[in-house]
This record gives sequence, structure tokens and C-alpha cells, in this order.
Amino acid sequence: MIKLLALDLDGTLLDSSGKISPENRRAIKRAEEIGVLVTIATGRRFRDAQPVGLEIELNAPMICHNGALLKYAKSLETVDVSILPHETLSDILRVGTEFGADAMMSCDPHGKGILYYDRVSEANLPLQSYIAWSKRLHGKDAESAIHHVENLSDIIHINETVHVSFSGTCSPMNELREVLQSELHLSANIVATVYPHLDFTLLDILPYGASKGVAVENLALSSELSKENVMVIGDNFNDMEMLEYAGTAVVMGNASPELLENEKFETTLSNDENGVALAV
Repeated sequence: MIKLLALDLDGTLLDSSGKISPENRRAIKRAEEIGVLVTIATGRRFRDAQPVGLEIELNAPMICHNGALLKYAKSLETVDVSILPHETLSDILRVGTEFGADAMMSCDPHGKGILYYDRVSEANLPLQSYIAWSKRLHGKDAESAIHHVENLSDIIHINETVHVSFSGTCSPMNELREVLQSELHLSANIVATVYPHLDFTLLDILPYGASKGVAVENLALSSELSKENVMVIGDNFNDMEMLEYAGTAVVMGNASPELLENEKFETTLSNDENGVALAV
């Protein structure tokens, strides 16, 4: 019997306009009413995911930062967090600088979260758009949510950093991923979220051992559940570990072909066709 439901956010629970459909909302509420724990498992930082968690009144801690942070949306109670060691963080920033990539550091895991950046290249339109979107999302709290600093390396010893992200078009980000994997030597977990139709890739560098799959498993174990009691729904490569862990794994109709073609996973309709509600 399913007792824990973990939902990816972008491309899964949210439609293409970033909204939760009434059908998906009702399905979540029905699941909670019969005793199922429902959580979001997202690559988003906590502050960017919190509004959704509050909107649908989740009864379990949210899994954010691709699994590096478990935190309740309403109470802000931190259930579990993984932190990047300063030495690893320094190596990540060095590699990014040498590559010419724009780094963003996600810090403050015991608060709402602060995003730090020191440069955004003129060509990095997706990152410019993200910063503008995040500032609109947080409104009057935007100044406390996103900080521009002179140099990220100057603040690594005065902050707890959950993850570092780089973003850009697919080809250079794939190259950067290979360089990071070679340089970091398993001291961190590198997770890619790829959107080929947009020619966009997001790289999240997490503490070693952190992933959505590990976070979902830990949440299940803390509730004395086995993987047979767990259902997860996702659409991208950063969902792979939790899909492989869960007893019931469902991929969205809009998912990457590699996921849709995996015979171990069930499939549902797209995020614009209430695929979550159908699966639930």
C-alpha cells in the first residue's frame, strides 16, 4: 500500500504556466485524507519551492535542492540538511571561474535561504531570467532572498552552502559537467536537469551522497515505510534516483525519452494534461 507520495515540481506537478491545476490539487488532498504523506521533491531551493508547499498545505517536509535539504514549508523546521565542505566549494568555484561559467551559491539552510552570485554574463539569458523571476516571486523579500557580492570565494567561510548551480546551453554545460566530475573526484554529487527543446541545462553540485533518491528513502525510513510504500512522479534526469528507488515510479508524458522508454517505470499524461492527478 502506498503511504508516501513524492512529486517533482517543474514539468510534473506544475503545468507549463507554473500553476497547479484543480485536478492535481484535488488528487493530492484525497491522498492526504486517506493517510498518505505527500511531499515535493524538487531541484528548486527551499525559498523558491516554499510558496507551492504552503499553497497545497503539504503534510510532510519538502525535499529541496535536489535532496540536500528536508524542511517544512510552514514551520521552517529543518529536518535534515547536507552542507558542501569549504574545500569542495572552493574547488567548484575555481573550476567554474576557469570555465567562464556563472555560479550561484544557495546558503542559509536553517532560514528561508539566500542565493549569492557575483557575475552574470551578458550571454546567459536563462540565468538573467531566473534572477528576475525569483525577485518577482519574493516581492518585498527579494533583497533578503538574492544577494549580489563582489566575489563568491570571499564568503564561502562565513556561510553554510547547500549547493552551487551553473546554467546555460546544453553543449557547454555538458562539457562543464565532465570537467567538474574529473576535478572533484567524487567529493560532490553533480546533477543535471536537461531541457533539449530549450537548449538549456542546469547543473546542481550537491554534497556527496545527496540526491532526491536518498532524501525520499530517508523520509520513508523515518516514517517506518519501505520502498514498496513509496510512489514518486518525475520528468527529468534529476528524478532518476528517486524513480529507481520507489516501489511505484511514474514518469510524465512530457518526460525525457530515456525515462519514457525505461520499462521499469509507469507512464502518465503530460503536466498540461493533469498527469499527476491521473497517476494518483
